[in-house]
Amino acid sequence: MGLYQRQIAPRLINRVCASSAFDRDRSLICAGLTGTVVEVGFGAGNNLRFYPPTVTKVYAVEPSEVSRREAAKRFATSSTPVELVGLDGQSLQLADDSCDAALMTFTLCTIEDPLAALRELHRVVRPGGRLHVLEHGRSPDAKVAAWQRRLEPLEIALADGCHLTRDPVALLTDAGFVTVTLDQHYAKGPKPWAYLTRIVVERPAS
Repeated sequence: MGLYQRQIAPRLINRVCASSAFDRDRSLICAGLTGTVVEVGFGAGNNLRFYPPTVTKVYAVEPSEVSRREAAKRFATSSTPVELVGLDGQSLQLADDSCDAALMTFTLCTIEDPLAALRELHRVVRPGGRLHVLEHGRSPDAKVAAWQRRLEPLEIALADGCHLTRDPVALLTDAGFVTVTLDQHYAKGPKPWAYLTRIVVERPAS
């Protein structure tokens, strides 16, 4: 991994993702979380201030050293205990059924094997537990989707593997989750990057 991927890209991504333009969506996707939560793609801890008081502990999974250092600054002011439990969302160091819920924000677009990561969350979230996801992805508008396909190679190179054309709903369904709530809309900004999915899914109880 080169200097750009290790040091520069994480800082750029953290700056973009920390934009106040996403505050409403972050607040809404964190609502309803409870108990022990595993957050894959913890980043710089941008979700910490949106966690409701019903969350008793957060297991954080984050591969970037730069992001982990930034997140550590927020731990001291957080009322929610946070424990770093690994670097790879595709191989979680957690026991089966050990979490009440899970959270991913702007992670499925970048993670190398998103389906593997979702299957791991399906394993560690207890039956009946929920996964809350905020993600950008493939637009239903054919013209926007065409631009996403054109821009994706550049996006992958500049944004540490970020994809513009992934379909979060399809990935979650393929991993065995059942949709509870779904909202899809364009946020402010260029449309190829701005089609957001805010979805809560559940691991079936049986």
